Amino acid sequence: MDTAGRYRGFALEARGHSPAYELLASRIADDDGLLALIDRLPEAKRQPNLLLGAVRHHGGPHDDYATFRAWTTAHWDLVSATMRARSTQTNEPGRCATLLPVLAALPQPLALIEVGASAGLCLYPDRYAYRYDDRPVLGSAEVVLDCRTGGRAPLPREVPAVAWRAGLDLNPLDVRDPGDVRWLESLIWPERHERLRRLRAAVRVAGADPPRLVRGDLNEALAGLIAQAPAGATPVVFHSAVLAYLPPEARAAFAGTVRTLPGHWISNEAPGVLPLPGTPEPPAGRAVFVLALDGRPLAFAGPHGQSLDWFASEPPPATGPAAR
Repeated sequence: MDTAGRYRGFALEARGHSPAYELLASRIADDDGLLALIDRLPEAKRQPNLLLGAVRHHGGPHDDYATFRAWTTAHWDLVSATMRARSTQTNEPGRCATLLPVLAALPQPLALIEVGASAGLCLYPDRYAYRYDDRPVLGSAEVVLDCRTGGRAPLPREVPAVAWRAGLDLNPLDVRDPGDVRWLESLIWPERHERLRRLRAAVRVAGADPPRLVRGDLNEALAGLIAQAPAGATPVVFHSAVLAYLPPEARAAFAGTVRTLPGHWISNEAPGVLPLPGTPEPPAGRAVFVLALDGRPLAFAGPHGQSLDWFASEPPPATGPAAR
């Protein structure tokens, strides 16, 4: 897909969620001059989220296209340098609400290893509270994650016990670094005020006990990191919205490797990113991820953890690492 097509697709994705980004992306798609600037960047750095986040990171406008275009072109050296240096590392703690039913069904305690961890905010499912539909809040914490459910989702009665946690990322972000935190904030779409409040609260949680984050490639460093998990804890490798950034051969290599490692594997990726037999047709007109355990698809999950529509006929099996 060419750059204009990527921005038109992003405008559709933003529709109903961010009027500002829908307008900007659709206008960029028809702006040959700005597209020419974007196309000077490596292909992987032409992403709409990356451009819009970089502009906001430096205080640029987003509520009027003419003003946005003038500012962006005038500051292109600054914006493009940020796009080259940074990545779209949106760290959405709300996804813990859709991971929790699977995590809680596994033998406790858990040793969590997140691939593509960004700042590691999803490594704290035991430090957040949860509200599923109109049920009482599960847990007691500053951060309350709301999730609408459908189907026979096996909702947990308690948060999981985590004995050890670590993350793996090509470019880990530090919750104690104001610049890194500002970048995370810049990646949240402008109208999503609740997500911004949630991010800031989750940063406070992680900042009180910063996660262990390892810089490395997921196909090279994962096995060594799992080997460091403590005995007696169930290793759980998980990831959300990560594998789409890898070429197909790297995705296949990762899937093949993770199936041979001890413990369990939870994937939470857009439909089609991983070949998962048994996945139903995704709902039309709504963005979803496919939540799967050990390659078995279980549910459609909202990309920000806002919904969980269970389609599996049975809950995730509460089996130990020896079952792999």
